[in-house]
Amino acid sequence: MTDLRTRLRAVPTLTGTPPTWNPASAPETPHPIFVEWLLTAIDEQVPEPCAATLSTVRADGRPNGRVLILKNVTDDGWQFASTSTSRKGEELATSPYAALTFYWIPLGRQVRVLGRVEAAEPEDSARDFLMRPEAARAEALVGLQSAVLEDPADIDRAVKEQSERIAAEPELVAPNWTLYTLRAEEVEFWQADPDRRHTRLRYRLEDQWTKELLWP
Repeated sequence: MTDLRTRLRAVPTLTGTPPTWNPASAPETPHPIFVEWLLTAIDEQVPEPCAATLSTVRADGRPNGRVLILKNVTDDGWQFASTSTSRKGEELATSPYAALTFYWIPLGRQVRVLGRVEAAEPEDSARDFLMRPEAARAEALVGLQSAVLEDPADIDRAVKEQSERIAAEPELVAPNWTLYTLRAEEVEFWQADPDRRHTRLRYRLEDQWTKELLWP
């Protein structure tokens, strides 16, 4: 029987086909190039191109990560949303620094975004909440994400109750729903090369953005 290590080493890697990219022509700030890469992923029908891994820090100093959906990118930063009472919300309240990682396998591209996270004004968070599908709003109104579940049937009952509340109050907003903005202090663009000569371009924010190429 083949051992797991052997099986894993046989799995193909770097299977994507990177588009032509010349980092020498990259803009002075990272936001435009990120949007360009994201739109390329959408146009090339990369599965779930807005999915990203959000990494936060627990109160005990240990890292924690999960996949979520990017909501928007502006000159201010990268936006995502959650309840402030979720694990990610509690961790951001304790340590407001985080990282987002995007990986578009078919394009052989990865982007890492690191910086400080800030909560939006309540009206902006409410606007984001009301743009969510009804089922997602009902789930958020239950407000028990990551709590211990004793009986799966409790989910249906709780969601049904909140759906009825939404039907009666269409403008109902979960009180802890929060739109977050990660204000980048460092952004790295990585493009794969089958010979492992990957192209890496890093932006660092000091008084202004600095660009620098990195060794693979």
